[in-house]
Amino acid sequence: MDSSTTVSAELGLRLVVPDRTAVPLLAGLEYAADDPYAIRMAFYVGDDEPVEWIFARELLTVGIVRRVGDGDVEVWPAAPDDDTSLNIALSSPFGNALFEVPLSPLADFLHRTYQAVPAGQESEFIDIDAELENLLWPS
Repeated sequence: MDSSTTVSAELGLRLVVPDRTAVPLLAGLEYAADDPYAIRMAFYVGDDEPVEWIFARELLTVGIVRRVGDGDVEVWPAAPDDDTSLNIALSSPFGNALFEVPLSPLADFLHRTYQAVPAGQESEFIDIDAELENLLWPS
C-alpha cells in the first residue's frame, strides 16, 4: 500500500445522556496511511461543525476486548453478555460524553485499516524527514 491510502466509514452511534436515555448521532471515521497510528472520528451534532477527536488505532482495537485508556479517552466492551456494542468515554474541559458504538461496523473499519497498514508496520508509512522538518522548521 502507498502512504496516500485512506479508509473511511460512517457509524450510527448513541450518546448516552445522564438519565441513561440514548440520543442517536452520526460519526465519520477516517484513517490515513500517512498518519498510521491515528484514527479521526468526527461527531456530527445538529447543524454545527463536527466535533473531531483523534484516537490511537491500538486504543480502539484493544478496547474491543478489555477496558483501556487513561485520561481523556477510555474504551471498553459494553458488557460481558453484550457483544454488539462498545463504550467510548470522552472527557475535556468542556464536559464528558459516553457513546455506545455498534461493534460490527467499527470492527470492520478497523480490519480495513489493518489491511491498509498491518500492525507493526506503521513506521514504514511515516516520512521521518518530513516530520522532522515540520518539527524543526514549522511553516
